[in-house]
Amino acid sequence: MNKKITTTEDILNDRTMFTEKQAEKIRTNIEKKAKKIWGGARANSGRKQKPKGEVLSFTKRLSEKESRFIDYARAHNINYDDLMQG
Repeated sequence: MNKKITTTEDILNDRTMFTEKQAEKIRTNIEKKAKKIWGGARANSGRKQKPKGEVLSFTKRLSEKESRFIDYARAHNINYDDLMQG
């Protein structure tokens, strides 16, 4: 009971069903429909694309007081491990 699986390509290559021109037209339509479904990055889907060569910027979500403390600690080379207990 070995049945051969018939693929779309087998059907399109069978010249008794389609001419070469018809088969090419069908292939083109299949590709267009597949791109609609599996089309990659679409408008408003997922993460925004970054322009090539642009450097990412970092955002600090801190209060002004926390930001000043971090800047002070960096400027004075404060070791946080020494400040913390344990």
